[in-house]
Amino acid sequence: MFLTLTTTGTPDRPATDLGFLLHKHPDKAQAFSTSFGTAHVLYPEAEEQRCTAALLLEVDAVALVRRGKGKGRGGAPDAALAQYVNDRPYAASSLLAVALSNVFSSAMRGVCKSRPERAAEPLPLRVQIPALPARGGPDLVRRLFEPLGWTVTVEPVPLDTDFPEWGDSRYVRLELESAANTLAETLRHLYVLLPVLDDAKHYWVAPDEVDKLLRAGEGWLPGHPEQKLITSRYLSRRWSLTREAMDRLELLRLAETDDSDVEEIDNAVAAEAEQEEKPTPLAVQRREAILTALRDGAAARVLDLGCGEGHLVRELLKEPRFTEVVGVDVSVRALTIASRRLKLDRMGERQAARVQLFQGSLAYTDKRLGGYDAAVLSEVIEHLDLPRLPALEYSVFGSARPRTVVVTTPNVEYNVRWETLPAGHVRHRDHRFEWTREEFRTWAGAVAERYGYAVEFRPVGPDDPDVGPPTQLALFTLTTTTAATTTASSTEKEAKAA
Repeated sequence: MFLTLTTTGTPDRPATDLGFLLHKHPDKAQAFSTSFGTAHVLYPEAEEQRCTAALLLEVDAVALVRRGKGKGRGGAPDAALAQYVNDRPYAASSLLAVALSNVFSSAMRGVCKSRPERAAEPLPLRVQIPALPARGGPDLVRRLFEPLGWTVTVEPVPLDTDFPEWGDSRYVRLELESAANTLAETLRHLYVLLPVLDDAKHYWVAPDEVDKLLRAGEGWLPGHPEQKLITSRYLSRRWSLTREAMDRLELLRLAETDDSDVEEIDNAVAAEAEQEEKPTPLAVQRREAILTALRDGAAARVLDLGCGEGHLVRELLKEPRFTEVVGVDVSVRALTIASRRLKLDRMGERQAARVQLFQGSLAYTDKRLGGYDAAVLSEVIEHLDLPRLPALEYSVFGSARPRTVVVTTPNVEYNVRWETLPAGHVRHRDHRFEWTREEFRTWAGAVAERYGYAVEFRPVGPDDPDVGPPTQLALFTLTTTTAATTTASSTEKEAKAA
């Protein structure tokens, strides 16, 4: 997948200023990791009179398929072969649009401290894309770009040059030329119109796509003659999102016509009306889900196993119902930070009597962990190598045996919803694995059966209908006072051996 940006210059205003505007030095070839492969930026030519910047996107088709199960990233389910053999690595699409946004984010905003005057003024620019899917053909390409001041040269790509009677494919070679647009405007035109021409997106279109469209379309989309088609296709024909975007674009058009602010026209709601709250961070939602599970289990004495820097311990101490809170972690440094965060050295005597922090490894049985109502393993198990997991299972479920155990771990299926997470990567570099919902339920069910617990599963965060929640929670409740002796004994031997 390939795109070039070319400009010309003079001794007073050299073309190599393009490097400052793009924030990419012409003497360097740079590579950037994306959620679907690697984006390379290089300059085939960089002279005073003429400078060309090229964006080459190498798509990891296998990783794209692995992350794109269902209706999320990678598209809808398809025949097994078609998931791998397709045009994604070669034809400009939403993949290239996202790469433009990620690699040239400052340029897209028109930010350039070194050459602010150049960033604000139109440049003589030529854009070349050798392979662009155009559902609507060359005519639609012209209808989209010509109203924006571009001179459009578009050439259909034949299905097969040896068989001209087969006709043209849905791909075109595109060249745009203009001296009327700034670099930022050019990048925003491409960011919106490339996926519109492809009429498909490689990721799930969420409500925040409306904001992205309006930001990128500022100054040109409200008055575009193909505004409705652009909006509908960009939002993957989702009717509710398209209607919202069209309503907001109409307000912008009216405000521009009346030379007034949008707020003056959109005055149906009082200015003092409560504004929409920002989304609650996932870490906060996770802690609240854990607290709810502990309240449901009527726990009073709680272990936070793998407590890290003490975020959950601090929340537990805010509720008097938790009369004793113990934080355990293998990292002495993490415990030091937790102690400082909790201000243990300045804590009142009564409060200090409720909390303990001590160093310990969950891979070994520890008599200090016995006798508690509940234990929490929040985002812990994925940091262990899988062969070490049976040791943790016995240490917590077989030896300590609290009445309630709460386990949370990432749902790897949800990773497709994070556009900035590189394909095939886990959420944290220290994660040894991340499980699907089925894998987590299988593991939790086996542990519950082995040690005499019942298990309930709860979503944490938005429960996506296709890929589930970002975090999965298992709530274990002890059902038998003693585990099966044979099973526990054999498991203990396996754990010690591990």
